Amino acid sequence: MTEPGAEQVRSAARRMYAAFNAHDHAAATDIFTADFYSHPMGTTGPDSVTRSWQRFHEAFPEAQVVVEDMVVEGDTAAVRTSVRGVPGQPPPTMLEIFRVRDGRIAELWGLSSLRRA
Repeated sequence: MTEPGAEQVRSAARRMYAAFNAHDHAAATDIFTADFYSHPMGTTGPDSVTRSWQRFHEAFPEAQVVVEDMVVEGDTAAVRTSVRGVPGQPPPTMLEIFRVRDGRIAELWGLSSLRRA
């Protein structure tokens, strides 16, 4: 297992946000490792991502994530995004940090300004 290059890490991020924006929940299997771990949610595996994306899209069907900044260092990316299509509030921002292994996202940390009722 070798450390991914910066372009491989960026590519994993682009695939994740493109799949989310296209409501392509099934793509999580190809984007996240089988042992993927989400630190904020305490969940494991691509199926947990699929369920999370589905719940989010049920609540906000018009939501689109826009990448504002991306910094890559080694196998890790830090990405600042804004979320368009969330009614009743200014576009929320998110900061996600993730680690890539073998071209797939293996681990994720995140913060969000999204207000949930």
